[in-house]
Amino acid sequence: MVAMSGGIDSSVAAVMLHEQGYEVIGMTMKTWDYASSAPGKKETGCCSLDSINDARNIAVNLGFPHYILDIREEFGDFVINHFTGEYLAGRTPNPCVLCNTHIKWDALLRRADKLDCEFIATGHYANIREEAGRYVISKGLDENKDQSYALWGISQESLSRTMYPLGNLRKTEIRQMAMDRGFKELVTKSESYEICFVPDNDYRGFLKRRVPGLEEKVVGGEFVLEDGSVVGNHEGYPFYTVGQRKGLGIALGYPVYVTEIQKEDNKVVLGTFDELFRDGMYVNSLNLSKYADLNGQRLDTITKVRYNDKGAPAVIEQVGDTMKVFFGNGVNAIAPGQAAVFYEGDDVIGGGWISSSFRQHVQ
Repeated sequence: MVAMSGGIDSSVAAVMLHEQGYEVIGMTMKTWDYASSAPGKKETGCCSLDSINDARNIAVNLGFPHYILDIREEFGDFVINHFTGEYLAGRTPNPCVLCNTHIKWDALLRRADKLDCEFIATGHYANIREEAGRYVISKGLDENKDQSYALWGISQESLSRTMYPLGNLRKTEIRQMAMDRGFKELVTKSESYEICFVPDNDYRGFLKRRVPGLEEKVVGGEFVLEDGSVVGNHEGYPFYTVGQRKGLGIALGYPVYVTEIQKEDNKVVLGTFDELFRDGMYVNSLNLSKYADLNGQRLDTITKVRYNDKGAPAVIEQVGDTMKVFFGNGVNAIAPGQAAVFYEGDDVIGGGWISSSFRQHVQ
């Protein structure tokens, strides 16, 4: 079963497997209702009718079945409610990672079982291998497209049945493969990088529509500096994220960034770029893939704190269900609610959700 979004990557993944002799079934997941997310906007991107039709056309042209899997209810109940809940808690959510971890793979595997599919495949740029009884995710060959960061939360059971056909290919090769097979429309089709249920990139507007009376509940908070001095008023703490510089609506004569969200006091802390840096962080809700357990040992890693992060050297130490992460040179804009992923070379050791950060070195 191939998860097909209608885009070039998942379509080429399906084509490759079909040409390799696999019996392929295409599956496109309907995760949300566009009209409820961005009313009045043109329906585009994944989950749109055009994308579903594009995926189906590939399947028809190659002669394999295609189905639509409606997971709007479970997606909305879990991913979207978590998204709004995290902002209301003063954190910055990562819904795409959460969807991969808790929704898509489980939904695909349940349907795969019903259709007697042995494996599921996606168009992610990542690799997977079995080593010492563990299924290990590693980076895709194309560093610019690598998506291993978004896959850390997939269980070992799910990984045992997962294939990433594009892992050892570059995007340029994928485009050429599509052209060679007569799928020119896939090459010229624009790719969507927005959150699927916030296609206009206006998460503030989405929160206001999703949570009635939100503006009245959070209005009147203060912008404060690191020393606690008040320098202005903000529009509501859920409308800001750690690391934000633009759209603050305040001028202090020098660049300032959001360094902390204090939900209980309805305050947004501002600081200089240097004040964004933290020495470490705590990460919870861990999922380890390369190793079953770190048994209290410290490991040298490269750790990413956001999707487009290049990663920074860090020492990690597992204490129960929490990972202590120590950055040798500090890292800026660590946002609670985002995913942290730990790498050993190209391999994903595991990951979790950032709960808090700290400045001083904690023993």
